[in-house]
Amino acid sequence: MPKTAPASPDNTSAKPRRAKGATAAPDADVDVDERVYEAVSKALLSGKLRPGTPLRERTLAEALGCTRGAIRKVLARLGAEKRLVLEYNRGAFVPNPSVEDMRNTYRARRIVEAGLVTTLFGQLTREQVAQLRKHVQAEQKAFKEGRREDAFRLAGEFHLLLAQMAGSEELQSYIQRLVSNTELYKALFDSVEAASCAPKEHEEIIEALMGPSLTRALDIAMEHLDELEQRVIAGAGTEQEVDLADLFAGVRR
Repeated sequence: MPKTAPASPDNTSAKPRRAKGATAAPDADVDVDERVYEAVSKALLSGKLRPGTPLRERTLAEALGCTRGAIRKVLARLGAEKRLVLEYNRGAFVPNPSVEDMRNTYRARRIVEAGLVTTLFGQLTREQVAQLRKHVQAEQKAFKEGRREDAFRLAGEFHLLLAQMAGSEELQSYIQRLVSNTELYKALFDSVEAASCAPKEHEEIIEALMGPSLTRALDIAMEHLDELEQRVIAGAGTEQEVDLADLFAGVRR
């Protein structure tokens, strides 16, 4: 049987060299995966990655100081979360949703959240109200400190918290998917100045859920979603290229 040829030296640059006899610790691999996941997620939610931007494995691996295998796992994870678009034989891309896609998602959110408001109206406990207000305070703090990605994440989690209080895991799972999509729309197309209104609007929703008018509570909740939709669609025409190496400078370890 012919001997297998040794690996080409040209391929050694694709992975960092290890000391002879050394093996990668599982915890180290997990740490790298989480670091890369956090870096790419943060870039998405900060609005620094523009719609349609291709995320090349080699470029990201060099920028983040890791293997292409680690990048591949993270891109697959973000694709499963619908935060990236994965195309066979082409790679991963930042979503570039059409106006109709966004309208359909917000339409679904209005339908689902109208039922959520109706379910929770007049039913929130004192502890739940306190929990919601504490969450809104965290939103306000994030906006004030300029932590855009945290602010967007917390804004989405406000609605997930309401779904949790409704006591339906199935509903919570569905709203999680819708909120994840609209969270990305906001990051891609909404301005920081306009988005900073979210904590105030969420406080109004809390007050309305406590009464005395269900109609008023529904109006406030729907107006909130209407304004979000209008802002992201208005901002959808802005496009600009992104240099991945520059974007992730300083993240590499």
